[in-house]
Amino acid sequence: MPEPRVWQLTAGSAVLGLALAAAAATAAGPWDGGQRTAERARAAAPATGGERHPGRPPAPAAAPAAPKPAEPAPAPSAPGVLAALSGPAVPAARPDDLARTLVPLLADPGLGTARTASVVDTATGKQLYGEGAGTPMTPASTVKIATAAAALSALGTDHRIATTVTAAPDGEAVTLTGGGDPTLDPARLKTLAADTARALRKAGRTSVRLAYDTSLYQGDALHPIGPNENLAPVTALMTDGGRLDDSDSGPAPRSGDPALDTATAFAAHLADAGVKVTGAPAPGRTPKGAPLARTHSAPLAGLVERTLTHSDNDLAEALARQTALARKQPASFRGAEKAVRDQLGTLGLPLAGARFADGSGLDRRDRVSAALLTGLLTRAADPDRPELRPLLTGLPVGGFTGTLAGRFGQAPAGAGLVRAKTGTLTGVNTLAGTVVTADGRLLAFAFLAGRTPSPDLAQPALDRLSAALTGQK
Repeated sequence: MPEPRVWQLTAGSAVLGLALAAAAATAAGPWDGGQRTAERARAAAPATGGERHPGRPPAPAAAPAAPKPAEPAPAPSAPGVLAALSGPAVPAARPDDLARTLVPLLADPGLGTARTASVVDTATGKQLYGEGAGTPMTPASTVKIATAAAALSALGTDHRIATTVTAAPDGEAVTLTGGGDPTLDPARLKTLAADTARALRKAGRTSVRLAYDTSLYQGDALHPIGPNENLAPVTALMTDGGRLDDSDSGPAPRSGDPALDTATAFAAHLADAGVKVTGAPAPGRTPKGAPLARTHSAPLAGLVERTLTHSDNDLAEALARQTALARKQPASFRGAEKAVRDQLGTLGLPLAGARFADGSGLDRRDRVSAALLTGLLTRAADPDRPELRPLLTGLPVGGFTGTLAGRFGQAPAGAGLVRAKTGTLTGVNTLAGTVVTADGRLLAFAFLAGRTPSPDLAQPALDRLSAALTGQK
């Protein structure tokens, strides 16, 4: 492994780090009654998605991923985090000490033959440790950090995605129009139908034809990996991420035509509300005029948190397309790729060699450097960039929530102190997030490993790396 490059801290960084760590932890909470307020708000709509990303082609030597453990209740009040922030300050570890700690851990055979790393003090923006930090790597699901950052900076935290119903000028037909909200659920769809039926009856209509419009999205609906249990066809109109079972996260059987399924269910709800639908729902274009009824997703801040906590692939692709629409690009895989890159360029981050072939990280053509990921997380910790704060509040908590609920059994020092986005493809394992150190600093880190032998070996090695940053044994 090449010698790591180490940068010296500037004078006073420990004091600045303590102040920013406290501010960031406060914004990432507040921890209240055993659950963050932000997490309670996010519970208004069920979470979808998953972290088991098969990718292609499969590596023959890779062992199958361990079964996903049952997710426990949310973290209590994370006393370790709060104690670290409120306890007496201790001298910060020197960069050379950090290197001596991380180099042996990076040499773990479980991390394969290609590995890069970046550790940054968020208070100063200084890189404390780097190993190939600028080298583009396949990021797997850690690319969702970039996808989410682009959406937040382009649209703001309060942006909501609308699903609407519009009547034709003659009133004989209505069109259900998808705005790209994969979190639309049966309850909201039923309410939308009831509101539509009420408006139709008020206009004297008790029978209509139904069309559905998915034209907001362009290009191929199928991800390049093809039909997959980790991702439904990417369409502007769907319910519950196109899931065909009662799951709300992880892999699941997916509909081959989520838009038609949603329109069919909407027609049934209309009939239950007293408006008959003549004929079968058919594709169509939205007529001009004000909608009869509409429903909105949760605010973008909540959507981003759900995307990161549960590694929601459907929602990640939706965020990428919302960014494309905001930047006047086609809402397609290619249009979203350009839009995400262009939007991230406005944040002044290192994009050399970066590629965003999709928003979810399922595409192996994605390329992200460890320095880019830590740069995004450092921007999110900046008090002057509140629009990026959901990048921190949405990160799973080690040992407690989301895709980290079953992790850190072999690295208990990181439980409750490490918050990070996971990434898993066959032969690729990544982890990027933040950690509060024993002296109260908030560090951003990214560890990217390629050609790994199996997740069973790589994931504990990544956990040990991030746990080592806490400075606790």
